[in-house]
Amino acid sequence: MPKPRSKCGGVAAGREESERRVASVEVGNGWLGEHPEDDLRHQHDQLGTTEALMQFLYQAPIGLLQTTADGEIEMINPMSARLLMPLSTKGNLDNLFEVLETIAPQLRQMVFAYKAPAGSICEAERIQVRASRDGTRPLQTLSVSLLKLDENRLMAMVSDVTLETQREQSLLDAKLGEAARVDRLTQLPNRTSIREFIERAIRSQKAGVHYCFATLFLNCDRFKQINDSLGHAAGDQVLVQIADRLLRTLRLVNHGQRRPDSEPMVGRLGGDEFVIVLNELGSESDACAVAERLLAVLNQPYDIGNRRLHLSISIGVVFPASEKVDPDAVLQDASIAMVEAKRSGGARYVCFERTMHERAARRAQLENDLHRAIVEDQLFVVYQPVVALQAATDAGACPPHSAGVEALVRWRHPVRGIVSPVEFIGVAEECGAIEALGEYVLATACHQFVEWQNKLGRLAPRLLAVNLSRAQLKNEGFVAFISGLLRDSGMAPEQLQLEVTESLAAQDELVQVRLQELKALGLTLALDDFGTGYSSLSSLHQLPVATVKIDRSFVSEAVASAHHRVLIEATVRVAASLNMKTVAEGIETDEQASVVRTLGCDKGQGYLFSRPLSAEDLAHWLSSGDR
Repeated sequence: MPKPRSKCGGVAAGREESERRVASVEVGNGWLGEHPEDDLRHQHDQLGTTEALMQFLYQAPIGLLQTTADGEIEMINPMSARLLMPLSTKGNLDNLFEVLETIAPQLRQMVFAYKAPAGSICEAERIQVRASRDGTRPLQTLSVSLLKLDENRLMAMVSDVTLETQREQSLLDAKLGEAARVDRLTQLPNRTSIREFIERAIRSQKAGVHYCFATLFLNCDRFKQINDSLGHAAGDQVLVQIADRLLRTLRLVNHGQRRPDSEPMVGRLGGDEFVIVLNELGSESDACAVAERLLAVLNQPYDIGNRRLHLSISIGVVFPASEKVDPDAVLQDASIAMVEAKRSGGARYVCFERTMHERAARRAQLENDLHRAIVEDQLFVVYQPVVALQAATDAGACPPHSAGVEALVRWRHPVRGIVSPVEFIGVAEECGAIEALGEYVLATACHQFVEWQNKLGRLAPRLLAVNLSRAQLKNEGFVAFISGLLRDSGMAPEQLQLEVTESLAAQDELVQVRLQELKALGLTLALDDFGTGYSSLSSLHQLPVATVKIDRSFVSEAVASAHHRVLIEATVRVAASLNMKTVAEGIETDEQASVVRTLGCDKGQGYLFSRPLSAEDLAHWLSSGDR
């Protein structure tokens, strides 16, 4: 097909010229044979077909054009001209690649790279056409397909897909918007949806005189241990099972409700935090009944692979007041109540009270002050003596009151004075300050211990005991830290006793591995507060410890309770059979000391012998033998 003129108005003339050339070529090539009438009729039919084809090309709803391999346009229909002419910087349509050079330079490169003799070079290549600055041309999206006919010719198709692109983008935005409202792991509503649901409940409460709703904030107790010991994949499986149990339980609770808008909502805020919103409650006691039902279901074991995991859930319940409340405030109050449930031991629900705000504010202030205390050296270490209870059989043995000391941290607050460790140790664990605090105590105590050895000689304590936290034992670099500290301080490994609580040592495999690594350094390990955790006498041999410290709760009852005396004696006997030493904690009276001594405890510790002392006072206590 011949190429029409490229200027505006030349397309129709080009079509007429093309039609004339098609007819003349076919007649001029000697198609008249022995039967001219038939041949003329045949040619007439062909001319009719050509006319129909030309009509189709020029009326087609998409742009069609034929070019050379270099992009020179040989044939173009009106739709192509209409779509491409506004893009031509030279005002002509001589070359397709030049017209599209500024917005689709890749087309020329794609043709050059296509080495096959014929075939599809590209299909529906989308080209974004920016809107003109003067507003005469709106934002537009073109679709271009290129077909290689032979070595010298290309066929191009051009169409306006702006509306189609807009529809696709609208659908995509809708899907993304929906995805942004759903938690990917559990497929529950996420924080955005939860806030919107609570907002609707608040509006309903303000509009309805007797409308009541409750928000429950759920959090797993010690969920981080699962991720740390079994991996995040196992933790994710637990979260999915929790979500499933929540949905199934609330469907049963809501069974018989006919109104769809009265159904409770279950959502996941993130991590191991879930939220439930209960609509149209008859009374606040209904929400408490639901919380109790959820605890019974959620505290059942979880089967993950070939493991059965036991974990508990803490729930905070809030009944929002209708005035001056918003979704974030509701979630905050429910979260505060949940934290109170955890502090009360977990595996329970607690309803929010206004006084909890004050406690939460004080706790937040305490966290800030504690971080500052570590930086500004407000912490200090005191030492409580551990004395020998049994008579020494070796004439050269050290004095009984120099058996050892336990290092304990204290905080001298610039405003509040001395802050009890009972008040700030738990806060340090929750806010991530416990590792820095623990390292400070270890470094201070080890250097002080060596100083006592140098100054007091035979009267110096023979053993230094320091408590460890879960966070320290989870730290992969902790063993290297201890090794470096022993080297830098000059302290012998066998003189350092690191103590872990019974529940920590017995429950966590990673902790037990770390304890074995510490034991390999040559130091001593002790099981603190024995009798209050999860261990039993039958499993004591499985723990890599050399000393068992009997909890003060047993010692305090030993004088009046035969039951407690039997438990202490059994512990002493089992420990002795395993070549472990025993220490009785919290001895405050001579009677208690006499009982635990009679029962065979090796050492004792408590206010009867001495309160925790500063380094200087302990040195004086050791030198004077004042017990």
